[in-house]
Amino acid sequence: MNDFAKLYSPISPSAGLDKMKRYEKFADEVAELIRTGVLAPGEKVPSVRHAGRTYGVSLSTVFQAYYLLESRGLIQARPRSGYYVREHAKKPLHELTTTHYPVDVSDVGVSELVFSVLKSLKDADTVPFGSAFPHPNLYPLARLARSLAQSAREMSGQAIMADMTEGNPDLRRQIALRYMVSGVMLPVEELVITNGAMEALNLCLQTVTRPGDLVAIEAPAFYATLQVLERLQLKAVEIPVHPREGIELDVLADCLAKLPIKACWFMSSLQNPLGATMTETKKQDLYALVEQYQTPLIEDDVYAELYFGKQPPRPIKSHDRNGLVMHCGSFSKSLAPGYRVGWVAGGRFSEQISRLKLMTTISPSVPAQAAIADYLQHGGYDRHLRKLRHALEMQQGTMLASAARHFPTSTRVTRPSGGYFLWFEFPEKVDSLKLLQLALAQGISLAPGPIFSATQRFRNCARLNHGHPWDSRSEKAMEILGRILKSF
Repeated sequence: MNDFAKLYSPISPSAGLDKMKRYEKFADEVAELIRTGVLAPGEKVPSVRHAGRTYGVSLSTVFQAYYLLESRGLIQARPRSGYYVREHAKKPLHELTTTHYPVDVSDVGVSELVFSVLKSLKDADTVPFGSAFPHPNLYPLARLARSLAQSAREMSGQAIMADMTEGNPDLRRQIALRYMVSGVMLPVEELVITNGAMEALNLCLQTVTRPGDLVAIEAPAFYATLQVLERLQLKAVEIPVHPREGIELDVLADCLAKLPIKACWFMSSLQNPLGATMTETKKQDLYALVEQYQTPLIEDDVYAELYFGKQPPRPIKSHDRNGLVMHCGSFSKSLAPGYRVGWVAGGRFSEQISRLKLMTTISPSVPAQAAIADYLQHGGYDRHLRKLRHALEMQQGTMLASAARHFPTSTRVTRPSGGYFLWFEFPEKVDSLKLLQLALAQGISLAPGPIFSATQRFRNCARLNHGHPWDSRSEKAMEILGRILKSF
């Protein structure tokens, strides 16, 4: 019996996740075999008849599953031969698996650089490798618009006023239910609805710090993290991030022991820009560490729904016994960019966060909250997420293959298990800020490494977005980038 047959038992008639059809579940299980390397690139997928016997499903179910896998770019049909796992790259780039740099404690002054880079990325005619969002066509915007119109028609004046302070009650319940599914039993009262995750993160930091305080952040870190610290006059303690495993805990432990760090701000799953996801054990160890020093942890988890595997990564919040973790999320990356609806599960700090919010922005858009609540209840959110994840995973493979064809062979790249970013480490002589300028002249954007560091390191690195449908223009842009890289 081969590995395909041994790993999975036949599907029972009642099997299925949520409202998944049998062929979708079958396709996901085959995709998992490909993802984990059981079915290797170039290997033949079991024949339709063999798969039907092994799984106890109809030939029609197998055909539908294989068509779905083919549409995702995971397998391809060969005439008179059958289906094979796609070989995304004959000679893949080496994976980035190590980090070597010292810890820095510094003031933050990157906003001018970040703003200059972001301004250059606004041209709609550029190939959007530097974008912070996937393509809008990947989101159910028309269905959300119907939810928005219906919610606005049904909304009473009293509800508008009440929801401004507490947040939409249906939305808070739906968020609490999603926490429950991920293993976090969360009282609705702990949730504060915010204007996107950025407001949630700002409020958390303002609640537990004062100007001049030290905050442990990741290196590299999402550039908005650096801008927030700069605005609040906080000092950054840059903790190295392993490309696969996340925060280097031994370095963090040493810093917590030696420095008066007032808060930690980390992404434990699908970290931006590296895409690293900490193991469950490492998340437990991180929580034990901040608990030991009673250091508040701000967990930025905006990419939590964009995982590629079968199981979602659990947040550090699931280990929180004493309310030390402020867990921040948003619908901007998974469902509704532009609606600006996020939240924080603030633990012991929830009341302070809520009061600070009332002193600043008061409330996110009440109609937008109601629209998302309606969509979560009736719009098929999990079905949408499955389609979104499949599209992002296929596009990741396509970008990796293209990079292997065109970039210098000494380039190293991350291989995240979700999200829509790849982090490239180019040869030492490459200056990514100069690379950006040369690329923009050719109508191509990217996010250069220095904007992800308080000390503007990572000059030979860049983040590329694979969240847009791949076409001939994308492929040509990778070819041009490759030529520019080889010119340094």
